[in-house]
Amino acid sequence: MYAITGVTGKVGGAMAHTLLANHRSVRAVVRDADKGQAWAELGCELAIAQMEDVSALTAAFKGAEGVFILPPSEFDPAPGFPEALAVIDAVKAALEVAAPRKVVCLSTVGAQAKQTNLLTQRTLMEQALSELDMPVTFLRSGWFMENFRWDVPSAREGGVIASFLQPADKPVPMIATADVGRVAAELIQERWTGRRIVELEYERRISPNEVAATFAEILNRSVRVEEVPRGSWEELFKSQGMKDPLPRIRMLDGFNEGWIEFEGGEGTSIKGKVCLGAVLKDLIDATP
Repeated sequence: MYAITGVTGKVGGAMAHTLLANHRSVRAVVRDADKGQAWAELGCELAIAQMEDVSALTAAFKGAEGVFILPPSEFDPAPGFPEALAVIDAVKAALEVAAPRKVVCLSTVGAQAKQTNLLTQRTLMEQALSELDMPVTFLRSGWFMENFRWDVPSAREGGVIASFLQPADKPVPMIATADVGRVAAELIQERWTGRRIVELEYERRISPNEVAATFAEILNRSVRVEEVPRGSWEELFKSQGMKDPLPRIRMLDGFNEGWIEFEGGEGTSIKGKVCLGAVLKDLIDATP
């Protein structure tokens, strides 16, 4: 039996569906029973747990062959990442007591970077879970293709997508969440010892210009990239409600300057199968 956190999201959901298709037992770890009802109807066992609740997480992980950790995303963290640290401490303590046979944790490209940025939350998780006395795999994924859902209205209505990834012709490691979930399901069924890192991206890197061209092909209209000037980011993000935009800005700098990269480079990453066009079409179809 495999316990999956974040099962109501795209990655966790894809992982659970893959395991169920392989006739594996799944325990869906959810924050409230209502959100887990659909999974219960598919035959999953439900466990109710907040990601900061040690006792509830321990119960959710107890007896599992493997546990999948999908840390919640905090896009506007307080200084020092206290929100992430609360989750990390609870997850680590629960795993130590529950003692599953193995753990797969979703991490990120650039988790090894020394520069503090928004993705440092995943660096801290890796550091903590590396201390566990059990096999742990960190699945470091590229930029989610699904992040472009925010660009659907402007691409469709105005023929433009605003890009913080710059320059617009610079290819970036990207991946579809369906691939992340599928690979996570494959990894958690494997046997290994100690700590391992698996880095995952699409079969080739994708630039913002290619994203615009793919939008254009699907929408049957011209779509261009408009680079958002670096000097405007802080004011813009604050106007959108962020209290401290610096971690997000530094993350974007990392992609643009090249220091957010896979530790093994493009040559050693494993490659996903779901193309950008398929993801964008689904996003367009799902956006009113």
